[in-house]
Amino acid sequence: MVVSIVIPAHNEANYLPLCMASFVNQTHPPDELIIIDDNSRDNTFQIAKEYADKHDWITVYQRKSNTAHIPGKKVIDTFNFGLAKCNLHFDLIGKFDADVVLPPNYFETMRNHFKSNWLLGMCSGLLYVEVNGKWEYETIADKNHVRGPVKLYYRQVFELMDGLKPAVGWDTVDVLLCKFHDFEVCTDKNLKVKHLRPTGHGYTSKNYKEKGIALYKMRYDIVLAKIALLKMAMQAKSPRLYLQAMLAYIGCYFTSTVPFVTKKEGQFIRTYRWKGIIKKFKP
Repeated sequence: MVVSIVIPAHNEANYLPLCMASFVNQTHPPDELIIIDDNSRDNTFQIAKEYADKHDWITVYQRKSNTAHIPGKKVIDTFNFGLAKCNLHFDLIGKFDADVVLPPNYFETMRNHFKSNWLLGMCSGLLYVEVNGKWEYETIADKNHVRGPVKLYYRQVFELMDGLKPAVGWDTVDVLLCKFHDFEVCTDKNLKVKHLRPTGHGYTSKNYKEKGIALYKMRYDIVLAKIALLKMAMQAKSPRLYLQAMLAYIGCYFTSTVPFVTKKEGQFIRTYRWKGIIKKFKP
């Protein structure tokens, strides 16, 4: 199976060397790795270029974009810039972060998963963060969720969902749309990926508001939105998250915000979410 990976990178010089070393040391590396340096002020581009000069399956490009931080949208715009540079007709497409360190058998195992199950639409390992010198599972999501820094998609699913949504929530709605199209999602609990920079760094008021907007765009009803935002707020230990995100969600009703899923997809998402909630309370 042909595997193409795109890594959007912005000021990743502190993490990129370890990330790249884990890619080149794979037992079965991806067929194509495209690194997009998006307005970095450090030597991210130089580090990536050193690897590209040594390995013909690695290429690096620079992207000059708006310097404003736009949660969700900026990283997906950068990913799409890289996607347009793909030279291979891939079977699997991956969006990876520049601050992950993969185990050496990562892509060999991923290929085997997809080869053995043609209904598999998305797959990944699990993310671990360093806590007091030990690598512990990053509990921001349960172990069945394919996380944003290590997304790998079967091409047909990627095309059915019309690629990735350029907004906060892209790494949740893709999982839901994968299931909407009757494909399966899998995480390999034996593949432990080191996440060098824990999720949630640099959260701002704008990030919180965007989370509420994302739930509206996924056509969550107001009760589902409240439940989801309460869970996020408790994980982040931030009551402000709930208040700001909920106000942003409600505000979407008055600003004609356009959802990024269809009504049919929205109905599926609500039903799926409610089934999951009800299942947790069943004896």
